[in-house]
Amino acid sequence: MKINQFGNKGWTPDRIGHLNGQTYVITGTTSGTGFEAAKILLAKGAKVVMLNRNPKKSEDTITVLKQELGNNIDVSSIQMDLAEQTSVKKAAEKVLKTVPNINALICNAAIAQVPKQILTVDGFESQLGVNHYGNFLLQALLYPRIEESKGRIVTVGSMGYNLGIKTIQFDDMNWDKNYNANDVYSQSKLAQIMCVYELQDRLKEVGKTDVKVYACHPGASRTSLIKTSGGLMTRFIWQLMKLSPFVQSAEKGSYPQLMCATEPNLDQNEFYGPTGRGYWTGPVGACKLEPHAKDKAVAQRLWKLSEKTIGFEWNL
Repeated sequence: MKINQFGNKGWTPDRIGHLNGQTYVITGTTSGTGFEAAKILLAKGAKVVMLNRNPKKSEDTITVLKQELGNNIDVSSIQMDLAEQTSVKKAAEKVLKTVPNINALICNAAIAQVPKQILTVDGFESQLGVNHYGNFLLQALLYPRIEESKGRIVTVGSMGYNLGIKTIQFDDMNWDKNYNANDVYSQSKLAQIMCVYELQDRLKEVGKTDVKVYACHPGASRTSLIKTSGGLMTRFIWQLMKLSPFVQSAEKGSYPQLMCATEPNLDQNEFYGPTGRGYWTGPVGACKLEPHAKDKAVAQRLWKLSEKTIGFEWNL
């Protein structure tokens, strides 16, 4: 068991000072951990740019945030659907035109436990398409602005990375032969996490140490993630689990991403989240990451394949 560098209570947002003049771009803020993260950042004086799929829900979210925090908060929204590469490109273009600096890009949005194989408009298996390829493209497109800002990229992974096969299924990336909701979700989260540490290595290689890249997970939090994309049985079981003491609030689930976005001198090699039993709940700090998530050969192959698949090369 690691000793928590932030003490027995772990990291909490009390550690965040004033964020006046800082800008955070966050995906998936209409509910759950993304909403809570946006709210806390705004309460600390930051500017928040939300990237969400549903414009109506975004408007409603802004209304709620202003009701809770006052009309002076600096919050705006840009429509983006991670399942469509064209939509990601359009949103990134708008961000680059309208957002002069990015202190952190927080990739929080995801889908989970999609019961049957669904392909995105670009022909990708949906969980991999949204959670990995969509985020990979968004990060690549916004990277130049993040670099100019000496900012951060925060990827919200999941302990689910460790629940499926312990590598990337390169011979069938769309899971045509053996589709299973849990295994594919696990695969998408493993891919996201692997690319965090691969990006760190690539930045080191070219001597770019101003950009920091972090991986974290929210633990087991009361969010709508399973409700919106999971199958009937999965949703039923999760609704029961949400009533149990093993599941924490969405606000607490937002702490790891907030820490990775704001805490100075945070070690990039770690994987951050709740440190309690099974990493479900508990004080936020560094968690054990299984070795297969840092398999260098697999990560390099995945990076190259991902660039080829989205038809875009990172400009590092």
